[in-house]
Amino acid sequence: MAQTNSVGQGTNGVADESPNMIVYRKMEDFIARMQDDKNGIPIRTVKSFLSKIPSVFSGSDIVQWMIKNLNVEDQVEALHLGTLMAAHGYFFPISDHVLTLKDDGTFYRFQTPYFWPSNCWEPENTDYAVYLCKRTMQNKARLELADYEAESLARLQRAFARKWEFIFMQAEAQAKVDKKRDKIERKILDSQERAFWDVHRPVPGCVNTTEVDIKKSSRMKNPHKTRKVHFSLPYGLSSSQSVSLTLYANTCLLCFQITFWQVQLDRHRLKMSKVAESLLAYTEQYIEYDPFLTPSDPSNPWISDDNAIWELEASKEPGQQRVKRWAFGIDEVLKDPIGREQFLKFLESEFSSENLRFWLAVQELKKRPIREVPSRVQEIWQEFLASGAPSAINVDSKSYAKTTQNVKDPGRYAFEDAQEHIYKLMKSDSYSRFIRSSAYQELLQAKKKVKRHSLTHHGSYGSTATSAIRYHIISDLLSCLCHFPCSSSHKSGVLQQRRASCDKFTRAMVTAHAVGVV
Repeated sequence: MAQTNSVGQGTNGVADESPNMIVYRKMEDFIARMQDDKNGIPIRTVKSFLSKIPSVFSGSDIVQWMIKNLNVEDQVEALHLGTLMAAHGYFFPISDHVLTLKDDGTFYRFQTPYFWPSNCWEPENTDYAVYLCKRTMQNKARLELADYEAESLARLQRAFARKWEFIFMQAEAQAKVDKKRDKIERKILDSQERAFWDVHRPVPGCVNTTEVDIKKSSRMKNPHKTRKVHFSLPYGLSSSQSVSLTLYANTCLLCFQITFWQVQLDRHRLKMSKVAESLLAYTEQYIEYDPFLTPSDPSNPWISDDNAIWELEASKEPGQQRVKRWAFGIDEVLKDPIGREQFLKFLESEFSSENLRFWLAVQELKKRPIREVPSRVQEIWQEFLASGAPSAINVDSKSYAKTTQNVKDPGRYAFEDAQEHIYKLMKSDSYSRFIRSSAYQELLQAKKKVKRHSLTHHGSYGSTATSAIRYHIISDLLSCLCHFPCSSSHKSGVLQQRRASCDKFTRAMVTAHAVGVV
């Protein structure tokens, strides 16, 4: 079994000064009151068919006792306090590895003081390996290893392969000692030992309450020096008045610290688990648009012979995958030229296109040369915000007042507040209606077939797509002519290569005649 930290045995050692020790002492006071013979939680032995469950109590008993004997306002607070105590291992469910409190008939058992975290346990991996190995030797259903425990045992067996025989001997010796104990005593001790390891080697996804916060530990070892207020006493000020002034200064300092910590508490912080979930969701959403992870459709013409993507771009018809991306958010629509065009058409049908036109005009203003900015600012003002503007937009009074002030000294960001207001308005109203509109649904349900240009249309070489096709055909002709096999060795291979080259040459010539290259 694991050994306690030698420092933790002293009453005035470093362990008593650790940040968690204050919490442990408070919890142990509650546990002592819970185990009181008169006013504590009733502990009983539950009899069932062919078995007995000794020294247990239900989760509802704990909640009711806390509401009655502690300064607890409601059931939610009692459950929270009980869950914290269970997570630290002071009591535990007898049939679950997750240390939490439930307000139902789930049976719980108190942990023996020997296994309390205040004893400063620092169990090593070898101790955990001995415990898991001992569990495998006892052929009982209640001692079967969970999935994560079996994985831990396999990992430890690989890590301690050289001294695994010694670990196995220790586990075997402990198993023999356990067999000599009374049946009820052995059952209680097995559950308490399991709960001990559930605290120090918790289930994946549960918090390890034995870890010491490095910030708290650092503050305990190197406490900050208290800031003192130094000032000289004015002439003629008595000592009593100076003491009052010192108290006033200290009071102001404490008020400042309280305000500072209140601001820190109000700061929005995200848990790492939430951040990871957000990153995973973003990755899963955009994985089909990453050409490194998912092959593009149609394929890249620079690495394949398929030039369908060029024809698709020339036709200005968005593919289904591209249209599907517009539903991710309004930013996807605004940064896509075709998306902006379709969104503008939809807004024109609803007679509210001035919002998008204003937003685009402000975006274009930010890219203008500095000498053109003042005149462009006045044009935007006269078109969208001035009194009697032909395309007046609806902004709130605060944004309008700020924009009016900014226009007096025109700059690239004079319309920043009004643009943000219009953006939020489109995001909450126009964009959602656009995604639900029949026009968007028709684009989304459109077939992904690429409309190829008619190859029978002759004309100048000004068309980019036609020029690309002709260049591709001529390249095929040249490759056929230049690489025609002429070696005299390996006659059978030469004949096959000649036949393949002739077939390729024939297909290229037929296509060339169709286009009109030759």
